[in-house]
Amino acid sequence: MHEAVNRLRGSIGHLNREGRERLQAVFAQVDQHFQALFSRMFGGGRAHLGLVGSDDPLEAGLEIFAQPPGKKLSTLSLLSGGEQALTALSLVFAAFKCQPAPICVLDEVDAPLDDANVERLCALTRDMAEESGTRFLVVTHHQLTMAHMNRLFGVTMQERGVSRVLSVDLSSATQFAETSIAPHLS
Repeated sequence: MHEAVNRLRGSIGHLNREGRERLQAVFAQVDQHFQALFSRMFGGGRAHLGLVGSDDPLEAGLEIFAQPPGKKLSTLSLLSGGEQALTALSLVFAAFKCQPAPICVLDEVDAPLDDANVERLCALTRDMAEESGTRFLVVTHHQLTMAHMNRLFGVTMQERGVSRVLSVDLSSATQFAETSIAPHLS
């Protein structure tokens, strides 16, 4: 019995060591991407991730330290709503860069952002789609975000109680509009 307990403790110790090593490696990778993406999303500034509350990474908490351009270094909770959204998006995309997926769904992530930050978000999703081949499905009401998309899907209600799903390929629609308008301009 004593021997079995010792083997179990040894196995648990081995798993904990391996877990710590893997967590620290992934944490460093996510932090590196987060720092770069934060600076890109804010057009400057700096940020980093920190493990807090314990020296053991398996028991530590996560703290996000951010310094947008022209501000003091602070924690996420002290930033404005738009700054929190951009910082959170930087972290989500940093994790995503470590393990990209074929599809990424973003639901109203642009809602707290002003137009300049929506432009940055759209540029980032476009670049990430090109780098990784990921398809981004963005649920939005923001016209600027919609203008950057390749295809739009929407729901309309032409008569009360009857919904209809519409799909528009923006590149085809733009091409159609240009060829339809061009003869009338000459």
